[in-house]
Amino acid sequence: MRSFLVAALVVAAATVAPPARGSEVRLLTTGAFKQVAVALIPQYEAASGNKVLVVSDTAGGIINKIEAGAPFDLVVLTTQAIGDLVTEGKLVSESATDLAKVGVGVAVKSGAPHPDVGSADAFKRMLLKAKSIAYIDPKAGGSSGIYMASLIERMGLTKKLRRRTLLVNGGLVADKVASGEAEIGLQQISELAAFKGVDMVGPLPKEIQNYTVYGAGIGVKAAEPEAAHALLAVLSGPDAAPILRDRGMERPAGM
Repeated sequence: MRSFLVAALVVAAATVAPPARGSEVRLLTTGAFKQVAVALIPQYEAASGNKVLVVSDTAGGIINKIEAGAPFDLVVLTTQAIGDLVTEGKLVSESATDLAKVGVGVAVKSGAPHPDVGSADAFKRMLLKAKSIAYIDPKAGGSSGIYMASLIERMGLTKKLRRRTLLVNGGLVADKVASGEAEIGLQQISELAAFKGVDMVGPLPKEIQNYTVYGAGIGVKAAEPEAAHALLAVLSGPDAAPILRDRGMERPAGM
């Protein structure tokens, strides 16, 4: 996807206040990127005088909101979904910008023994031994849940794990792990890494890992397009890099 003059926007955001001072910018974002956005928004608000209203959901939930006509200025979704919305004429094509990529991780309750997840075989053994496993309900539209359901099916474990699987209808899998409702949690690393009450065991083994790339785009009907441009510059700018790393995310190739 093409960057929307990211470098120029970063400079502009740092040196000139956006024209729409005192505006409210509506940001729709998937849960995987929410913590990054929340960490960067105070910087944007202090420099611009604008306020950001954040609405978070699964990728599927965000798409449903847009299809239903929910107002927004900037949206963060998987790059595939961003591309689809551009094709449908709902996003400004030149604004489509890659932001980050992240893999799926494994978490347990804080202090619990860490299972071996160093290989696909070890991961499979862990699933078979676990008393309960939580991941996002694929029907909720979360990319990690869709992938985990397909991976478990490929491993031939769907029937064996069905009674021990807790499907989370949006929200955070880590909640279920921290509360003890689930022994193992499987979700995007960025949604597990900083959650109090759980320990990150590690990422899925390389041979079965799945990376999701997230991007952003500005709505063609954005009420505050200039303010959205400036917010996008912050989310894709150099200050985002350390925050991405802290949350287990990476810059996409080429950024």
